[in-house]
Amino acid sequence: MKTVDETTEERHRAKMANRKAVQDAEVAEKTLEKGLLIVHTGPGKGKSTAAFGLALRMLGNNRRVGIVQFIKGAWSTGEQPALAVFGDRVVWHTMGEGFTWETQDLKRDIAAAEKAWEKALELMADETIGLVILDELNIALRYDYLDLAKVVAAFQARRPDLHVVVTGRNAKPALIEAADLVTEMSLVKHHFKAGVKAQAGIEF
Repeated sequence: MKTVDETTEERHRAKMANRKAVQDAEVAEKTLEKGLLIVHTGPGKGKSTAAFGLALRMLGNNRRVGIVQFIKGAWSTGEQPALAVFGDRVVWHTMGEGFTWETQDLKRDIAAAEKAWEKALELMADETIGLVILDELNIALRYDYLDLAKVVAAFQARRPDLHVVVTGRNAKPALIEAADLVTEMSLVKHHFKAGVKAQAGIEF
């Protein structure tokens, strides 16, 4: 174990005491409580994973969670059976039919996105649900499968205590502007480039 002399220990204690005072004062200033519009975007891995982490946190606080998966649908992901153990506390709808390069059918993709959005509105209107995750909605918006202005307007008109998480790369500027919290996952290194295939428990 590294040896720490008394002078160093005292300087550290004083530094941390000052930092705590600043931190406590900043926290005390924050009094507003509201439902958040959260966007996870960017080219890096982890957007949906972070959203499902929030689902667990919400469940741990005894709130129900609604999930709509846009685009995705061809793969069975590990999160769905894991969250199924929570019973009706999680409402999950996989509404996509696969990525656009798989379906190769524009009308079908638009119809699937519109149906998924209708389900999203239904979940957002359910007052028993505290968090709605709209997985890969950004992809549907990127390809103009849905009317961006109407989607943003619906988010802005949602009930005050509802949290909504939107995932997917290439988030539209209007959505970013409307959001309360935006995190961009940046890609530094990815094993896929080295020839490693998608693996259960990591990618799905």
